Amino acid sequence: MIMIAVAFLLSMILCLLFGVPYIDFLRKKTIGQYVKDCAPEAHAKKEGTPTTGGVFIVLAIIISSVITLLLAERFDNAAIIILITLLFYTFAGFQDDFLKIKGHANDGLSARGKLLRQIAIALLPTIFVMLSNPYGSIFFIGSYGIDLKWLYPFLSVFIITGASNAYNLTDGLDGLAASTGVFAFVGASLIAAFSGYPEIGIISATVAGALFGFLQYNKPKAQVFMGDTGSLAIGGLLGTLAVMGKFEFLLIFIGGVFVCETLSVIIQVTSFKTTGKRVFKMAPIHHHFELLGWSEKKIVCVFAAISAILSAIAVGLFYLTYRGII
Repeated sequence: MIMIAVAFLLSMILCLLFGVPYIDFLRKKTIGQYVKDCAPEAHAKKEGTPTTGGVFIVLAIIISSVITLLLAERFDNAAIIILITLLFYTFAGFQDDFLKIKGHANDGLSARGKLLRQIAIALLPTIFVMLSNPYGSIFFIGSYGIDLKWLYPFLSVFIITGASNAYNLTDGLDGLAASTGVFAFVGASLIAAFSGYPEIGIISATVAGALFGFLQYNKPKAQVFMGDTGSLAIGGLLGTLAVMGKFEFLLIFIGGVFVCETLSVIIQVTSFKTTGKRVFKMAPIHHHFELLGWSEKKIVCVFAAISAILSAIAVGLFYLTYRGII
C-alpha cells in the first residue's frame, strides 16, 4: 500500500508541474476547443479554452508508473503492455483533437475511423491476457468464473472499447471526467492490489493521482480541457486494467457513472428514432441536468459523489467475495 500512495502522490505532483508550461504553450499557440452547435448555450463561452491537456496527464502517468514500478520491482511484461496500450489510445485521441484544431471545428475523426482504431488497440491487451494469464478466458462474477473460451476476446475488446467511449462521453463539463475518474481509479487500484495484481494497482493509483492534479486546472472555470487525447486514453486504460486485472464485472460499479452516461445516449437515440420523442432534454445525461437548471459545479459534485459511492460498493463486493462471504 505504501507504493500505491507513492504512485498517487508522485503522479499528482508531476501533473501539477507539467500543467503550467503546457497550458502556457497552448495559449501562445492559440490551440483551443471548438464547441458544437448542439451543445447547451452556456457552453459557447468555453470556445477557445486550451485543449489536449491529456498530453501532460498521460506524461505524468507514464513517468510516475515507470518510477514506482521500478522501485517496487514490478515493472513486468503486463505493465509494459498496459503503458503501450495507453500510449496508442493517446495517439488516437490526439489525432482526433488535431483534426478538430486544424479544421477549426468540432469534427475530428469519423465515428467509424475512431471506433476501428479503438478496437485495433484493444486487441493488444486482449491477446496478451489470453496468452499469458491462466484465467485469460474466464469471466468472473464475484467468486464464480465462467470460461467463455473463444468468446472472451470479443467481450474483452467490447469492454475496453466501451470504456474508452463511455469516459469520452462523460468529458463534457469542467471537472466532470477528472473528478469521477479519480474515484474510479482509486477503486480499481485497491481491488487490483488486494487481488494479486500489484502492477495494476500502482498504475491505477498513478491515474488517480494525475487526474486529481489535473483538477487544479480543469475545475470550473476550466483553464484547460483534456480533450480526446485524455478521455479516449484514460477510458481505454480503465477497461484495459479491468481486463488484465480480471475484475471486468466490477467495472460496472467502478465505472457506473460512465455506464449511465452511455446508456442515456443509447436511450435517447433509440427513443427518438422509434417514437420521435426524447427521454432527456439532452444527452449525455449531464447535459439534461444542465438544462434543468443545475450549475456545472453542482452536477460535478453530485456525479463525483455517486462515483465514490459506486467505487466503494465495488471494493466492498470484492472484499466479500475475496473472503468467501458471497
